[in-house]
Amino acid sequence: MHHQTKPQSTWLRSYYYTRAGFSIFWVIAATSAASLSPVASLLLVIYPAWDALANLVDARAHGGLAANRSQMLNVFASSVMTIIVLFAVMKDTHAVLAAFGIWAILSGLLQLYTGIRRWRSVGAQWAMILSGAQSMLAGGFMIKQSLGFMPPTILDVAPYAAFGAFYFLVSAVALTVAAYRGRRNPA
Repeated sequence: MHHQTKPQSTWLRSYYYTRAGFSIFWVIAATSAASLSPVASLLLVIYPAWDALANLVDARAHGGLAANRSQMLNVFASSVMTIIVLFAVMKDTHAVLAAFGIWAILSGLLQLYTGIRRWRSVGAQWAMILSGAQSMLAGGFMIKQSLGFMPPTILDVAPYAAFGAFYFLVSAVALTVAAYRGRRNPA
């Protein structure tokens, strides 16, 4: 039995749909701007900044940063990564991809932990747990790619964002289905 209140569950569904929508928009913009260096650079900086903001808003909606330490760490890591990416885009695309790889591993680990913790109260978190695990694997792949000779582009980050969109959308749909079932079969 899940102890999640209806307003929190509704908010979390909306939050996941918003995260999915942003990521879909970002992937479309990234693939469109792949050859436009200033736009691609801006998009690369926006991505971790958005993640920091989204985690901050989510943590505040669920008891604050102190009650959600994994999200507090994710806000901090994404904020620091935003600054690192800002400087890296001015220097070297290999550094940008390596930074995204490190961030993907760390944020994936924190998302995995958050998903496991929320499973008890919200349910339907299997997609977020899978997403966290895949994020860590993708991070390792990005680091490996960053060590190659071919100069990386934003297109090396776009699949990571696309999978993020997919997992947020699956989570939102799973919570929507669970809410629908709950309305049809009240306990």
